[in-house]
Amino acid sequence: MREEPKADRMAPFQTEQAPWLFVSVGIVALASAMGIGRFAFTPLLPLMLRDGTIDASSGAEWAAANYAGYLIGALTAARFSNSPRRGLLIALVGVAVTTMSSAWVANDSVVYAGALLRLAAGVFSAWTLVCASSWCLGELAQRGAAKLGAWIYCGVGVGIFVAGLLAWLGGWQAARTLWAELGLLAAIGTLFIALKLRRVHDTPEKPKASVPARADRHSEQTVEPGYRGLVFCYGTFGFGYIVQATFLPSMAREQVSDPLVFGLTWPLFGAAAALSVIGAARFLSAWPRRRVWAMAQAVMALGTALPLASQALWSLAASAVLVGGTFMVATMAGLQLARELRPANAMALLARMTVAFASGQIAGPLLIRVLGEQAFAGFNALALTNGLATLLLGATALWLWLAGRESDNIVREN
Repeated sequence: MREEPKADRMAPFQTEQAPWLFVSVGIVALASAMGIGRFAFTPLLPLMLRDGTIDASSGAEWAAANYAGYLIGALTAARFSNSPRRGLLIALVGVAVTTMSSAWVANDSVVYAGALLRLAAGVFSAWTLVCASSWCLGELAQRGAAKLGAWIYCGVGVGIFVAGLLAWLGGWQAARTLWAELGLLAAIGTLFIALKLRRVHDTPEKPKASVPARADRHSEQTVEPGYRGLVFCYGTFGFGYIVQATFLPSMAREQVSDPLVFGLTWPLFGAAAALSVIGAARFLSAWPRRRVWAMAQAVMALGTALPLASQALWSLAASAVLVGGTFMVATMAGLQLARELRPANAMALLARMTVAFASGQIAGPLLIRVLGEQAFAGFNALALTNGLATLLLGATALWLWLAGRESDNIVREN
């Protein structure tokens, strides 16, 4: 029997399967690193408080350590600019190890060992987001499938949903058992990606098109005027969403103590994140990225404003849907915009935007801690921070929308 030529056997993989292979790698990577490694602490915090494993002060230190680690990871992610695939694997292994290790933190060392693990998890999460965005989006663009890049960001919502669902349905278990189960899931995701990447290594790649010197210089000149504004908007986004992303289940726990009730807010947050990205990828792929980002930031402002009006469960659930349904759309649009502005090498801009984001999410809980027990005009520290976030999100959404309209006018004139 005549053997089919190797080139012919590879053709279907190259033309049909390859783009979705990169999409699947991106989805699983972000689900493991961000949904589990980055945000697993949010649904587990009220359960750890219930178990007496941690107190509120130690919980704040764990959260702060993770934010600091995310900032460190963003600052150092550019070291993988020449090898983002290697950085991706290193980061995912680190996420699995630190998540699983959290199950064995002893009560005597819970503050220091736990904070150290959360610090490391933050570093690995930032590396994963930057490396996955740079590598997956670049490979998809090389294969003429850049529009599929939006799909990888639904992985964060999928990971949050899975982690929240596990914490919700398994709320009767000890929190340390849930840490071990989530670490196992992250390890399985890492193994899946390692096997997929072996397949990519064996696939012949098209040579990357070189960017003409004149076009590259023009790109640098046109990016610079809006560069600081985009970085500031991305930092404001980090500040705006972090209160809900950190304290939403705990706020719900204050209304009702049953984990089957308060624990539902986090799966809602994750489901909204995943579905919104799928919707944006399906229906908004042709929209300018600035416009998509602006709309997401505006809806997020509404989500942060809702708890100011009411602390009822319906309000917290609606806030979860509005913030959860926009924070990954904003992430997707912002990082895709960076890729459009710096097509030759987006790693540096991606890293700087991630640094701003990390700084913003450190500033949110830090402001709450600085304000402490003080209340102004009947609003506590949490409400005041949410109010400031609402104002900043609304202002930056307006700026992005106007900047997008100005950019569209320039394109039409040219």
